[in-house]
Amino acid sequence: MIFEKGYLYHIYNQGNNKQKIFYNRENYLFFLKKVNKYILPYADVLAWCFMPNHFHLMVLVNEVELYQGFTQSEALSINKTNHSEGLTSSQTLTLSKRTFNDSIGILLRSYTRAVNKQEGITGSLFRKETKAECINCFKGIKPSFIQSNISITNLLSEKQYPQVCFDYIHQNPVKAGLVKEAIDWEFSSAKDYAALRNGKLINKAVAEEFVDI
Repeated sequence: MIFEKGYLYHIYNQGNNKQKIFYNRENYLFFLKKVNKYILPYADVLAWCFMPNHFHLMVLVNEVELYQGFTQSEALSINKTNHSEGLTSSQTLTLSKRTFNDSIGILLRSYTRAVNKQEGITGSLFRKETKAECINCFKGIKPSFIQSNISITNLLSEKQYPQVCFDYIHQNPVKAGLVKEAIDWEFSSAKDYAALRNGKLINKAVAEEFVDI
């Protein structure tokens, strides 16, 4: 996956061979905590939905790499201060770099280990490649969520892509026949935008810059 700072992305993956990735309510909540830990340091989440065998995230990327929780500029400042104070290499704080890609990989691997242990299974829980489609890069390539709406594809402009992705993510449970209304599905941000729950994962203020809520 290639991420650029300041752009919107639709991140998604599904179970290997379309198998389940969530077996009970606790699994959904555990994955939610993982997203908080491994996604929020790098990006604002604008919409999310966890389905029995796949997940969707719509995010605005703020950082593509961090140094033990510091931005690159903060890390450079720390290293510059260490150098000016004449500290030796053994005395200097070593800041290891972690990219957004790395963090997503850690999220999925750590979740997989927990679920495999719970279910007494082994092997890959998710498909090998997590997908990340840029929503507002406008490079002439229609994202998959646009291609899936064949009947309206020709009527859409690229400026509408964020709204379509936002709505597409929330409508997943309805299209799958799991609920009648998007707000009836517990494991998505639809309830938060409907003011039926005060979820902490999404950034509504940032979302309002790109979509009609």
